[in-house]
Amino acid sequence: MFANISTQLPYLLVDVLLFSAIYVGYSLIAESVVIWNIPATTITGLLIVLITDFVYYWEHRCAHQVRLFWTQHAVHHSSRFMNISVGVRFGPLEGLLSVLFHLPLVFLGFSPELIFFGILVVQAYQTWIHTELIGKLGFIDAVLNTPSNHRVHHGCDEKYIDKNYGGILIFWDRLFGTYQREDETPQYGLSRDFDSVNPFTVWFSELPRFISDLSNARSTRELLMLLFGRPGVEPHPATAKPPGERLKGYAET
Repeated sequence: MFANISTQLPYLLVDVLLFSAIYVGYSLIAESVVIWNIPATTITGLLIVLITDFVYYWEHRCAHQVRLFWTQHAVHHSSRFMNISVGVRFGPLEGLLSVLFHLPLVFLGFSPELIFFGILVVQAYQTWIHTELIGKLGFIDAVLNTPSNHRVHHGCDEKYIDKNYGGILIFWDRLFGTYQREDETPQYGLSRDFDSVNPFTVWFSELPRFISDLSNARSTRELLMLLFGRPGVEPHPATAKPPGERLKGYAET
């Protein structure tokens, strides 16, 4: 729990600065480029939550399937336990991906305030689903992202990897073929052997290997593959790792 909560130190330090700058940037775009503005009403408030939940699904999926972003999101998945404190376990730069994915909403006419409201609602909802104390919830599991559905997402068992990306609604996973119900209790954490509770090791767990791989890239193509390819995909056989060393968030190729 201490390791989980400690990640808020670098995360909040970065995000306060990052989102302050992005808010200014979003506002400048809204004022100087966008020719219409969607008013803030109850209806548009509900609409933006639905839209940001949809955006979150793809943002979250991207965080698992692009290695550059996985270096940050892997922090959230590296816990071998499941409890409420895991809900605040984040990589220091994880908010950057959210900024990129929500930028198109500014051009659609949504104000920065509405966009940030939607992001906060989607993120806040997910706190309660990080638990083993709540079992299956029947038909609710078929509609919402629940503790049962999210335990699957944190599982490193082969059948559970890359499943249940949804924020509030599990509908997106059903629609795009990434849904998996909870059968047996998942094994949590990364597929590779990682069980540290040292805060500094947790914060930067993926970076040493990532930087090492980048420095050993033999061509621009390999460098781009290491940056934007799936986590664990090796650029050449000489550096290939056995299946047991794969990172969670990537299927063997």
